[in-house]
Amino acid sequence: MNRLHDHERLTQNEGEALYDLDLFTLGREADRRRVKKHGKKVFFNSNRHINPTNICQDICKFCAFSSHRKNPNPYAMSIDEILEIAKESTALGARELHVVSAHNPNYGYQWYGEMFKTIKEALPHIHLKAMTAAEVDFLSRRFEKPYEQVLEDMLLWGVDSMPGGGAEIFDEEVRARLCGGKVSSGRWLEIHGYWHSLGKQSNATMLFGHIENRTHRIDHMLRLRELQDRYGGFNAFIPLLYQKENNFLKVERFPTGQEILKTLAISRILLDNIPHIKAYWATLGLNLAMVAQEFGADDLDGTIQKESIQSAAGSGSGHGVSKEELIFQIKDAGFIPVERDSLYNEIQIYA
Repeated sequence: MNRLHDHERLTQNEGEALYDLDLFTLGREADRRRVKKHGKKVFFNSNRHINPTNICQDICKFCAFSSHRKNPNPYAMSIDEILEIAKESTALGARELHVVSAHNPNYGYQWYGEMFKTIKEALPHIHLKAMTAAEVDFLSRRFEKPYEQVLEDMLLWGVDSMPGGGAEIFDEEVRARLCGGKVSSGRWLEIHGYWHSLGKQSNATMLFGHIENRTHRIDHMLRLRELQDRYGGFNAFIPLLYQKENNFLKVERFPTGQEILKTLAISRILLDNIPHIKAYWATLGLNLAMVAQEFGADDLDGTIQKESIQSAAGSGSGHGVSKEELIFQIKDAGFIPVERDSLYNEIQIYA
């Protein structure tokens, strides 16, 4: 493929054809682009995930986190409980709080504002990454407010950046089976676009390895590329591997390691305008996430400290990983560990 080697932008059909290349040819091409952008650096941050509630109005078939028949243990934290976790996390070194929640109809609109403002007043230097586009859409519909107002209120509340969750797969037919009733693909893109127009940054995800196919994945990436051309606000693309336990989605064939690595490599090739590709160790496992650094990825996420959403579906990410372990793994793989902040400013290079 001459257009591939000439670094020309590829179309939908050309993107799908990349899957036909052998793994190492594809990996070499992705690695060239990764090295051109970041050399041998592998980024990570010190963060903590906080999930205030698992009581959810929506029923997504892939979700094992929300309370339902397979997870009959509903909970809803108070603001005081959330603040205590935030304080404990920062004492342990967290620089970022990643606050993502279920769509709890029992929380009022102002509850969210009070939560974020309370955290910011107590911990003014912490970076608040919070509110997926799905949550923004939920608040917009629940309280009959334009999503633009919700996003502007988030700025007033102290939210610094947005995570990329809720994207799942943009194809609406797949989405109807996967998470019908949740934010549409068009609205997800609109919400991130408006957030970027306000001068703020976010990430973008793609849930893969379930009922979607390669065509859907390429379509998803190209829609993100188009939005990034307009606003330039995405920091990282995060292909999230579907976790198959404790949910209602019946998936018979789980993707192989080769399919996973090809998907990551293709994302680096297609998304030339998104700076970072994250191999999220919480869904891939740390070992495969490290291998993915040879196939286009340059980031692992972070220490996490505690994680509830992926671990509910079978991931081994429940108790996070230490900074020392991340640094060891990165060095052992022949890369340079770089601790970053939430917006990819470099804090320390462990040469």
